[in-house]
Amino acid sequence: MQYVSRVPRPPLDGLIDDIYYLEGSSPYARLTLPPMPAALLIINLGAPFHIRGGTDIETAAYADGCVVTAPTHAFEFGYPRQTRSVGVHFKPWGLAPFLPMPAAELCDRPVTVEQVWGRPAIAELRDRLATADGPHDMLTLFEEELRRRLCETTGLGLVRHTSSVIAATNGAVAIGDLSVAAGVSSTHLARRFRELIGVTPKRLARTYRFAATVLTINPAEPIDWGELATGAGYFDQAHFGHEFRAFTGLTPTRYIEVRRRFLREHPGHVLDGWPLPTD
Repeated sequence: MQYVSRVPRPPLDGLIDDIYYLEGSSPYARLTLPPMPAALLIINLGAPFHIRGGTDIETAAYADGCVVTAPTHAFEFGYPRQTRSVGVHFKPWGLAPFLPMPAAELCDRPVTVEQVWGRPAIAELRDRLATADGPHDMLTLFEEELRRRLCETTGLGLVRHTSSVIAATNGAVAIGDLSVAAGVSSTHLARRFRELIGVTPKRLARTYRFAATVLTINPAEPIDWGELATGAGYFDQAHFGHEFRAFTGLTPTRYIEVRRRFLREHPGHVLDGWPLPTD
């Protein structure tokens, strides 16, 4: 599987972690993506893929691509035999300048790119990407499109600064202190967060703490769950286990079993590290 990525030039680098090109055969027909403090936009150039956004949402097909705001729980992706796409991993606040609606409307409910940017524009963009001369030219073309679509967004500076503080502390910050430091009420801050990220500051902080904790786990080594939970600032191991199930639907021990399966069956794969096999 080929994965090519790069960080875009300013000012997009303040909104985007990376833009990427992905092509090849998925290691599994279905992959579970635990929540990260990030948003995602995919332009699909191959056969449709499928997403199930939650237990109360039916699986849906996405032919042109999808837009996903910062999630609060795991999503299930179903890949075709061969997949090909160009995408963006946004910082939590980074998607807002490209959306025509409040991010809260999309929370945990992926939509097609057509629903966000319109059918004619997406059809034209997909054609240009599909005929570009290789991955690097595709990423350049896509970056130019993002730069063209970048819009001024009310409240972005406030949300970006506050989110950056949350990120720098891996979620270990008192939300009340953030609103005081920003000189706004907690209600105003929460409203801006829901508009631009889709979740409240408290929820984003929980996601940052969870993601930072999980990404420190080495599945190839023994794990002291109590020590891990305490070090991450959870009340105790039970609290950590509850958060783990809320975010992933799995217990910590089951998560490690699935991660070890990926390592065993596909050592060194470009997708190893966060997605989990669902089958």
